This record gives sequence, C-alpha cells and structure tokens, in this order.
Amino acid sequence: MEPDDVRPRQATRTPGRTPVVLVHGSRTSSTMWRAQVAALESDGRRVVAPDLPGHGRRRGETFTLDGAVDAVRAVADDVGAPVLLVGLSLGGYLGIEVRAREPGLVAGLVAASCCTVPSSPLRGAWLRAARRIEASADSGERLNRWMVDRTVPAAGRADLAAGGFALDTMAAILEAVGATDPLGSLARASSPVWLVNGRFDHFRLDERRFVEAARAGGAPVRHVVVPGAKHLVSLDRPVAFTRVLLEAAHLLDADGAGHGGDQGAGVRPGRSQLREPPTSAAELGTTTTSSPSRPSAVGVIARELPPPR
Repeated sequence: MEPDDVRPRQATRTPGRTPVVLVHGSRTSSTMWRAQVAALESDGRRVVAPDLPGHGRRRGETFTLDGAVDAVRAVADDVGAPVLLVGLSLGGYLGIEVRAREPGLVAGLVAASCCTVPSSPLRGAWLRAARRIEASADSGERLNRWMVDRTVPAAGRADLAAGGFALDTMAAILEAVGATDPLGSLARASSPVWLVNGRFDHFRLDERRFVEAARAGGAPVRHVVVPGAKHLVSLDRPVAFTRVLLEAAHLLDADGAGHGGDQGAGVRPGRSQLREPPTSAAELGTTTTSSPSRPSAVGVIARELPPPR
C-alpha cells in the first residue's frame, strides 16, 4: 500500500497517549474526520484516517471486506498498535471485524451508527436499490447531492465533498458487510467498546443486542445516544461526538494502552478544538443496559479503566 493512499495525519506525539485510527463510512473518505483529527492531534495523539478500497484516493479499486480489513490493519500497525479504533457506519462494522480478527491491534473500539444486524430482511431491498442507482446514467450523483444537502450541516458537507464520493461501491459494500456477523464478532474480544448512535439514526434497530453481544465477550461497554443527531453523528454533532472519543482515549491512556500510560493518565482532554457550548453527560444521552446479575456497562468501565482526574 502506498503512503499517499492512506492520508496519514500525524502530530507530535505525547508519550503515553493512545494512537487513534478513524475509519470512514460508505461512499465517503478520510476527509469526513477533519474535526476529529484536529481535536485528537491537539490532544497530542498520532492519528491516521485511511481511505478504504474504492474510496477517496483509492477510488477505482474494488471494495472487498478482506481488503478493507487489511487497510485498517496496515495503518494500525504503522501508527503503533494497540490503538483506539473508531469507525462510523461501514467503518463501525469494519472496526468490529478488525477487533475480532486482530484483538491485539485494538485497545478500545468506538463503533458508531452500526447497531443494525446487516443480515436484516431490509438488506435485500437496500441491495436492489443500490444496484439500480449505480446503473443509472449519473450513478446516483444527483440523488447523493440532494441527500447530502438536506441531511448534513454545511461544515460537514464541505468535509464530505473534499474527498469525493464513491458512487459505485454501495452494492459491493452491502454484499460484503452482509456476510459478517457483528454480534458474534463483538463477543470474540474483550477490549472496551463504545457504541455511539444519533438519536434519530435508522441504524439503531438492534442496539440492545449489540450491547449484550459485547458484554458476552467480557468487554466493558458504554452506550451513547447523541440527541439531535442522525446517521452521520460525527458530522451532525461533531463536538459531542469528539468528546466521546477524547473520553475513550483518556480512559485507555489511564489503563496503559498508550505504551506507557503513566505519562498520559490523569491529563484532562484538551478543548482547544471544541467550540460549541459544553455538553453534559445527560445531554449526550449516555445510557446503559443493565441486568440484575451484572453491574451497569458504565460502572464496569469506571471500575476497570479509571476516569481521567
């Protein structure tokens, strides 16, 4: 893989800080992560946002599940595993798959906008629609522009457009992701998991099952619902979403995931890139799923990974 293909963005690294890999969603590219890259680099972290096969600078390549997993594995190795692996939508499903296949690469996983089992009966309808759109005269360009203009804030639209849109990949993605078993994969590793969804995301259908699947593998789980956000939660509410990433990264630092975590522990996340009004945990909509025989998911994290002081 050529270096230009993955668009590394690396800051001077503060010792003890867990590196971060950001994996984009379908049809988008690494440029969707501009706000998160800026905040995480400001926090002294090495950050890499790769372009998946068929996307961004890799448009024209064929998307396959194994090829996408290889792309994530390569940048995680390069930036210094174990990493905080962050993925949205397609990137979230890939993050779950990478964590199951290569548990040593992943210190913690933030999986956003991917709490629907891909083998859902809806998948067939989505696949048929994707094939029709890709076969149209403009490969769905006008439809894509219409949807982006009406559902994504202006700053987010600019970030999406900067890397171009992969309009001919959706059918291949649906077929590849449809062959995965995210519930089974979540149960195959025990590193901490943050499941993040926008309040109005249509991919929240099975979120309780995703929480329980991660628990089945012994993982500490935090479930976050961001009010006012839709599917592209990182673009709809970038500050709230980024604060989840900073919280996750600092918890991993305190646990020593950042290769010498004593130097990173106890340091509060930097806020120089966070320009919206402060958001409380209640406003973020943090929720947990509990059962009588087990403590809450947030309680597990608080005990096993001490919060930053």
